[in-house]
Amino acid sequence: MSYQFQKMPEEKVFKDPVHRYIHVRDQLIWDLIKTKEFQRLRRIKQLGTLYLTFPSAEHSRFTHSLGVYEIVRRMIDEIFRNRSAWHDEDRPLALCAALLHDLGHGPFSHCFEKIFNTDHEAYTQSIITGDTEVNAVLSRVHPGFAQEVADVINKTHKNKLVISMISSQIDADRMDYLQRDAYHTGVSYGSFDMERILRLMRPTEDEVVIKESGMHAVEDYLMSRYQMYWQIYFHPVSRGGEVLLNRCFKRVKVLYETGYQFKSQPVHLLPFFEDAVSVQDYLRLDETVLFFYLQEWMDEEDAILSDLSRRFVNRDLFKYLPFDGSVITIGELTELFTQAGIDPEYYFVSDAYSDLPYDYDRPGSKNNRKPIHLLTRQDQIKEISTQSVIINSITGVNRMDYKLYYPKEMIVNIKDSAIKGAIINLLNELN
Repeated sequence: MSYQFQKMPEEKVFKDPVHRYIHVRDQLIWDLIKTKEFQRLRRIKQLGTLYLTFPSAEHSRFTHSLGVYEIVRRMIDEIFRNRSAWHDEDRPLALCAALLHDLGHGPFSHCFEKIFNTDHEAYTQSIITGDTEVNAVLSRVHPGFAQEVADVINKTHKNKLVISMISSQIDADRMDYLQRDAYHTGVSYGSFDMERILRLMRPTEDEVVIKESGMHAVEDYLMSRYQMYWQIYFHPVSRGGEVLLNRCFKRVKVLYETGYQFKSQPVHLLPFFEDAVSVQDYLRLDETVLFFYLQEWMDEEDAILSDLSRRFVNRDLFKYLPFDGSVITIGELTELFTQAGIDPEYYFVSDAYSDLPYDYDRPGSKNNRKPIHLLTRQDQIKEISTQSVIINSITGVNRMDYKLYYPKEMIVNIKDSAIKGAIINLLNELN
């Protein structure tokens, strides 16, 4: 039997709080899990700084990746097999893409990406196709297989069905992280009837569709996603931790560019400062490395870097206030902070975020999203918002929110009473 279809003598299982067990019988998948690049995901948190708000949110990209693999395995083995639109020769491609879809995530990924201009999806593809153990395993299938897996993750592969299983508005990735993140944060928002959705999924040549009798389960899924974003992922305390971390990285980068002599040279970050990052440079970074530097930076001579690092490590977060996004208010407060000797570049931060629960590519829409389609009893394909009042009400609705972050104790300690009073008055107007 060829390597891509080779089975192990005995099935391996991982105990999992979301799926109960994750089953591995394919030698190809087991070999990928054992690679050092995949094992690195144990050292990358799934939720970045969210543990500062929800203490049990310590799970990793490793467990999430296994979960996405398990959902895709179940789609194929329990639902799609023997259906005309599904071709069993695509099974290794779908399973490998599901397992490896997050391979390029870095430490505190989204925060890190903003400062150092990295793209985890691009690194995922580079790791898969580069000089890595993962590539060596995939190349045993055939020389072009690694590129095929990368193309699925990049959504450029000709097999649109496999792409939709892993990346769409109702895919294995979202179905795993909603449930997993809800479990580890201790909330119920991410709960939905995945078993029913899976049972009513059907493969077509271009995408996964849902039988119309599963419409209400999909409504529940989309509402769960909406609640998770606004109650968990956008939690203002967690965002405050990300603000602090962002400013730490920003300060380090500025100091390096101005010739600052660090007590402990951040050697792992030098390629990022120089914008000359190899795949191996990228893979050396994980959250244990960055936490080491954060603790080192607490003892630096630079007062701003030392203070910001101390705040993050010891969870001494900035206070926050909601505001309406007014540029005038931001400008006034920025000027007052500067007059008070508090650098607004690091100690006065406006944070804006938004979410679009559901949309699809249509005239007037701003997002090129593939719709969720229902399969009717008459074998017709219908876009779901035309059938669901609930989903129609949220289609294309982009909700935004704004927060201001600042160190309250620094304002209290401002010596100039006029400046301090003006800042407090402006902040009180926002509160």
